[in-house]
Amino acid sequence: MKKRIMPLVVALGISTTLLPYAVANGASNSAKIDQEIANMKKMKSAAEQKAKDVQNQLTQVQQEKQETAKDIETLMNQVDSATAKLSGLNVQIENTTEDLEDNAKQLDEAEKRVETRDELLKKRMRIMYENGSVSYLEVVLNSTSFSDFIDRMSALKSIVGQDKEILEANKKDRALVAEKKQQIEKQLAYVKNLYAQTETLKQDLLVKEKAKEVKIASLSAEQQHLEEISSDQEQAIMEYAKKESQLQAKKAADAKAAAAAAAAAASKNSSSFGGSSGGGPATGSGGSMGYPLPKRVALSSGFGGRVDPINGSFAGHTGIDMPSPQGTDIYAAESGTVLVASEWSGYGNCVIIDHGGGVWTLYGHIRNGGIKVSKGQSVKRGEKIAEVGSTGRSTGNHLHFEVRINSKPVNPSSYIGY
Repeated sequence: MKKRIMPLVVALGISTTLLPYAVANGASNSAKIDQEIANMKKMKSAAEQKAKDVQNQLTQVQQEKQETAKDIETLMNQVDSATAKLSGLNVQIENTTEDLEDNAKQLDEAEKRVETRDELLKKRMRIMYENGSVSYLEVVLNSTSFSDFIDRMSALKSIVGQDKEILEANKKDRALVAEKKQQIEKQLAYVKNLYAQTETLKQDLLVKEKAKEVKIASLSAEQQHLEEISSDQEQAIMEYAKKESQLQAKKAADAKAAAAAAAAAASKNSSSFGGSSGGGPATGSGGSMGYPLPKRVALSSGFGGRVDPINGSFAGHTGIDMPSPQGTDIYAAESGTVLVASEWSGYGNCVIIDHGGGVWTLYGHIRNGGIKVSKGQSVKRGEKIAEVGSTGRSTGNHLHFEVRINSKPVNPSSYIGY
């Protein structure tokens, strides 16, 4: 019995000795676990907060981009409005200038007629002075026969009639001269006012273009492209170019009728695909037209429909976009006559060339001061006509290039070897 109790007592003694240690050890592990759990909760909370902060930043950036896109759209509309007004003023200047030139021509012709008649009357007076004063009655009474009398009377009537006609014509022409001079003075004052308005608008347009550039700088690279030329804007410039083409065709026809030599020269300078290219543009394109830039580039937008990268809307694209640094030379893809060389709505600064046979090429978004040709000018294939920019509805430097047949857009890629 004693032997059984002893092991139990020993066991109880050991248990009693180890119990505080076990309890203490268990408490220590629990505290550590609790601490680790607390630390993990803190880390989780911090991670969640960081994720939330990142998400807030992303949301803010996205909102800023959206706001920037809206700001750019607003600026685009302002640029469109200013450019449209500028285009209207340019048309008024052209029309008034044409009327002014016509009035000046009529003035010159009227003054020349008056001068010619005055010279004729002076000659007649000089003859009368040199031969002595002879009355009409004396001329009639000195008739040698009745038939001579009739002849002399007819001659006198003719002379008197001519004098009256000359004096009456001079009276009308002198009145016309005074009228044309007055018209010319008014038109000159009007044109001067139009030019002043144009200059003010150009300065306003430059400010808006600069503001647009600042906004564009805050967008990511893949978003730096926006070009939505409305159908109304496109139709307006095409109608203008069509009228200009018809006017130039009429002038060419008049010149041909006036002189065969002028017709021969015009025929020699007219466009025919496959002409010799200039030294500046890239060659070996494999197309029927010359390449409009110094070197070949990858297109940033092709012909046809596309999704706008900023607002996500689907829109048609009437040309191809060829990204190049600002100021890069632009060359005529083919010989022809310039129809448009001015600011024009969504296209910004724009040049349109008529190559004959209903074929036109269009060069858009030219930099301010970058148009190097004028309306009505004849250009040769490969001749420098402008410089790359980002005016109008554009958010990056590039050449917007179009080919049109009878004013309808066709894919330009095959014409320049893409």
